[in-house]
Amino acid sequence: MFKILFLLSSGLFLGWSLGANDAANIFGTAVGTKMLDFKVAAIICSIFIILGAVVSGAGASHTLGKLGTVTNLGGAFVVALAAAITVLWMTKIGLPVSTSQAIVGAIIGWNFFTNNPTGVESLTKIVGTWIFSPILSAIFSFILFFIVKWFLGKTKIHLLRMDFYTRVGLLIVGAFGSYSLGANNIANVMGVFTKASPFSGVNILNLFHLSSTQILFLLGGLAIAVGVFTYSKKVMMTVGSNIFKLSPITAFVAVASSSLVLFLFASEGLKNLLVSHGLPSFPLVPVSSSQSIVGAVIGISLAKGGRNINFKLLGKISLGWITTPIAAAILSYISLFFMQNVFMLKV
Repeated sequence: MFKILFLLSSGLFLGWSLGANDAANIFGTAVGTKMLDFKVAAIICSIFIILGAVVSGAGASHTLGKLGTVTNLGGAFVVALAAAITVLWMTKIGLPVSTSQAIVGAIIGWNFFTNNPTGVESLTKIVGTWIFSPILSAIFSFILFFIVKWFLGKTKIHLLRMDFYTRVGLLIVGAFGSYSLGANNIANVMGVFTKASPFSGVNILNLFHLSSTQILFLLGGLAIAVGVFTYSKKVMMTVGSNIFKLSPITAFVAVASSSLVLFLFASEGLKNLLVSHGLPSFPLVPVSSSQSIVGAVIGISLAKGGRNINFKLLGKISLGWITTPIAAAILSYISLFFMQNVFMLKV
């Protein structure tokens, strides 16, 4: 049992890294504009991330599994550890990088080491979302900004009441975004362990059943929550106040737009509904909350004329997005070599 927990520890470490980096982006704009206290945001974020992970986490993990199926706990341990170290490195320098990119890079490193083919169709879908998701967030926030502006011009709500409504709105869209993040990104944290899961399903109080995968996702969700509380504030401030100065209203627009994008790429129910009516649907792919929120912030800045964007910081963030999968793949390959040839562990 101790060996199993040790091998799962890298996934929990990756979950902590995701909480420290990606998950914070859901409430980064609210905290950055001083509309919500960090502790309140962290509590709401953690609760709904865990719910999203356990209830709706299975969808995006299927696509990630097709990229490369890690069947041994030793290999899954190394892949998750390589991704976690990469994300932690980026977090320490204050860049909101993508955990999705890190785990994809680490899986590709495993594919190269074990001579397993990389699922080209899955890789194309995933890489496509790295480009499409921030653009979609920018479009949503651009449109929503003018809708909100028109609504406020018509209603003329008192300033104090508007302040209250905005805080409540930020809490609601933050909870929605946290749920969507848990549903979408738990695949990054525990997806590589699903084929080698050491758990069996359990019944809780004879009321509901948790599958072996859901138990993994619960543990990953708890790890993400710890990351949110312990190390996320620096990245929150980078996204929330340094790329582009947001007002409380535009913070609401940014979070709502980003959350909607995460939901679109995570909801099996929505995908099945669209397919059943012969409509095009979004692929169930783990996308980056960091890329999504950055796209939403850029969309708002463009709606306001494109002035005062911190292009130097955006350049650093973009460099981080390019570096992350490459660094994770190299680190994964090297670590697998040492794990198999020095520690004699089957990967």
